[in-house]
Amino acid sequence: MARIPAIRVSAMPADANAYGDIFGGWLMSLMDSGAGLVAARRAKGRAVTIAIDAVEFLRPVKVGDEVSIYAEITRVGRTSMAIETEAWRRHRHSEEEEMVTKATFTFVAVDESGKPRAVDGGAA
Repeated sequence: MARIPAIRVSAMPADANAYGDIFGGWLMSLMDSGAGLVAARRAKGRAVTIAIDAVEFLRPVKVGDEVSIYAEITRVGRTSMAIETEAWRRHRHSEEEEMVTKATFTFVAVDESGKPRAVDGGAA
């Protein structure tokens, strides 16, 4: 079965520096959003980022590249989840993809008042 990205977007000029490289912060924001979608689905409700570990920028992303974010839950605790997240780029006129950034995001499931709760939906 093929992996399905949590998010897929095109990198635009507003997301780049003067050299045409996409800002690392833009990429991290996209990765956080993709991991957040996966976390909220698993928690069946609100989940918030509490940590980002081991961020590695492996290759540059250029204006016009298609960026796909893949996120997979690798650990579930009582209130938290670790999500391995990868960003891959594909030049818009190519089929070849390459991983450009990877990181581990940690999310905590929270209730309506922002207090940690059990990932399975129960009380913390």
